[in-house]
Amino acid sequence: MKRKSIVAKRKANKTKQSIKDLKINKLYTEFRTKIYKNIKKENFALAVSGGSDSLCLAYFSKLYTSEFNNKIHILIVDHKLRKESAGEALKVKKILKKKSIDSNILTWKGKIPKSNIQLNARNIRYSLISDFCIKNKIKYLLTAHHIDDQIENFFIRLLRGSGLTGLSSMTEKNNYNGSLMLIRPFLNFKKKDLEYATLSFFKTYIQDPSNENDKFLRVRIRKYRKNMEKEGLDTNKIIKTVNNLISAKKALNYYKEKALHKHVTFLSKNKCLINKQIFIDEAKEIIFKSFSDILSLISGTYYPPRSKKVVNLIDRVKKVSFNKSTLGGCVIEKKDNNIEISKEFRVKKIGYQLGK
Repeated sequence: MKRKSIVAKRKANKTKQSIKDLKINKLYTEFRTKIYKNIKKENFALAVSGGSDSLCLAYFSKLYTSEFNNKIHILIVDHKLRKESAGEALKVKKILKKKSIDSNILTWKGKIPKSNIQLNARNIRYSLISDFCIKNKIKYLLTAHHIDDQIENFFIRLLRGSGLTGLSSMTEKNNYNGSLMLIRPFLNFKKKDLEYATLSFFKTYIQDPSNENDKFLRVRIRKYRKNMEKEGLDTNKIIKTVNNLISAKKALNYYKEKALHKHVTFLSKNKCLINKQIFIDEAKEIIFKSFSDILSLISGTYYPPRSKKVVNLIDRVKKVSFNKSTLGGCVIEKKDNNIEISKEFRVKKIGYQLGK
């Protein structure tokens, strides 16, 4: 046991010594600590778009696996949303290959969405990656979300009138679809630092043209932030607010779990019964959170339906006249003194094509 510890320390020191840049060394050390805490020596997957954030994630993951001898599955998603997407995916693969990093291209084979492009692209991405991970028995998925993403999400959800759950945004880890754990090791990292590390190692990255397109709310918020900072609303203050909300959400989740244990019976992974007593015993926010989480879990989607739709559903379900409805890939139906929520199965199953 002692010998293994000595060998592990030697590998860690060798990895750190290979990083000559002190700034990058510090970033990697923080990354390594977070990954070891959550994953240790397990295999994991990550998606690479070719942007500076995800390429930095690939770079640090390569260093980590060389130290611990675990395997990474690096996935490139071709959404087929633009005619150039196949070529872009191959370009990303080539950038990785130059650094001896293997990758797989997942190609969307389903219907191409014509509206709400960014939301649909995200749903396609998570669908393909989740299917791959389940098929290959991978339990952990790393994402490259950073502190600037966290702030942008906060403002997007604030503009939508989101509640506590939405405003508290992303956490370092959370369960997706009951079988995959999402890990976000970069949540305390600034985008400019990730870009610095990426350029140091890869010398290049791919610029997403949509990042400069003002028709997207996220892009407009990014530009508004510069004016907010002039008024004193800087990154530290926003993150302090988000962290306070995350603490409040943890307390809410505690009572939500108690409510689920008391009022909800799972008949299978695709079906559950909610006792109507939940509407009498529990606070409004607990009921909302319970329904949101159940809809997401039963449907197998990462994000639950929008808050307004969930609230409207709860209002309808509470009425004596309610019989049946659908929302977010689920069927909601009255069953005596219970509400049954089951997965809405569609006839046609859409999969993906794996490209080497």
